[in-house]
Amino acid sequence: MLVTAQSLFNDYFLPLYPAEAAANLVAARANDANPAKNRAIFAQLTDAARVFVDSSAGVLGKNLELDFSPASVHRLGAAVTRTRRDAWMQADAGSPKSELFNVVVHGSAYVGECVVRAGGTWRARNPLWESVVRLQSRSGDGELAVFHWWLKSLDDDAFDASGAPRFGLAERFRTHVEIANGPGDLPMLAESSRALPKISKGVRYDVLHKYLVAHLPELRDLGADFPSPERFAAYAFEWLDFRLVGEGRMLVMFGKGEGGLHVFWLGKDGFHKSALFASDASFEPSVESSGELLRMHVSHDGVASDREVMWWGP
Repeated sequence: MLVTAQSLFNDYFLPLYPAEAAANLVAARANDANPAKNRAIFAQLTDAARVFVDSSAGVLGKNLELDFSPASVHRLGAAVTRTRRDAWMQADAGSPKSELFNVVVHGSAYVGECVVRAGGTWRARNPLWESVVRLQSRSGDGELAVFHWWLKSLDDDAFDASGAPRFGLAERFRTHVEIANGPGDLPMLAESSRALPKISKGVRYDVLHKYLVAHLPELRDLGADFPSPERFAAYAFEWLDFRLVGEGRMLVMFGKGEGGLHVFWLGKDGFHKSALFASDASFEPSVESSGELLRMHVSHDGVASDREVMWWGP
């Protein structure tokens, strides 16, 4: 049975939400549950993080030295394997006794505290495990939903064929916290003035490889975290376009596919990150670069809109 972030949420968490939150998840995730900044509520998050530290050796099988440092998030991310996830899923789905529920709820508080100690601030939500961390960076002022990081890190797609984490907590922490202020000293990939033609039809994994060999041979490897051929086929791309950004330090690859506009960021070492910008199937989305910004033109319910991110991605 396929395990996804959504199926985990539906089976293990949604039954435990307050009725008003379950009835309107969008509002629950947007509304500040502690507008008066009551320190006792934030203290509950810190306490939950300490509970995770105290229980981590038992649920993860070894002492990871969880000291609230960025390095500890990388150690934690490497320890969250598919085998561990499957063990946590064994019993009590939808119950507060569920091991998976407790690992994720307390683990979210731990990773959130690590972001807070890196310069973020808690923003409480109801239920408390939906709380986010606001972090100011060169990329802007963003709210990091660490609970959802956990769910996505337990999705089948987050693991490689051996069950090791492929794109999990460590990668999300690195992307959204450690390099949020910029891409650092990325090596040059190619001259930004190079014209890269569009793949207008017949978008397949093998076609993409042949395209890159012909037009961007400097990108020798898509990287271990690039979607598998099967996953790539599931995007059902109608077309695929390419843009060199950051003075040629990164390739932005984007295309119209299942669900909207799919965007991938690749450096000289291969895949860095990806994002889906939901859009109507009848709309032709596009990407425009302007200085350090990328502007995604999409449409929702017939209304066109723009989404902006930095050239190195969200």
